[in-house]
Amino acid sequence: MNPNGLILLADDSLDDRLLIRRAFVKAGVVNPICEVGTGMEVMAYLNGEPPYEDREKFPFPAILLLDLYMPAGDGFQVLRWIRNKLVSPNFLIIMLSRSDEIKHVDRAYAMGAHSFLTKGSPEDLQKVIEHFRDFWILKNKGPALESHSS
Repeated sequence: MNPNGLILLADDSLDDRLLIRRAFVKAGVVNPICEVGTGMEVMAYLNGEPPYEDREKFPFPAILLLDLYMPAGDGFQVLRWIRNKLVSPNFLIIMLSRSDEIKHVDRAYAMGAHSFLTKGSPEDLQKVIEHFRDFWILKNKGPALESHSS
């Protein structure tokens, strides 16, 4: 995995996106971050559809942080779309949620999420991002990213 690859942050909560961005800065994560707020925007971004067709400006992500509850396509709908549309998505998919119900965790993994993180309090979120940095960004090895097209 490219340790400096783009992180696509998909969350409809502006407050949560701000907290996550702050946690990344505090943790020293320097990856570029692009934000979207709906499931439809995630799919358009991954598919390179307007307004995300310029891959210089909107590169394919190395990591997708995917909120479970979003309008216009929740996290599960996006996961299903990714698994049906992208034959071999070579990017990390991390489900984010305030819920830690085991049925949601199990379903996310069954649908292909690589990890399920609970947002919790701002302090908890900071710890989650630091662990995420240490494991997924600094130490995880994966296949080389490939360009995806629609």
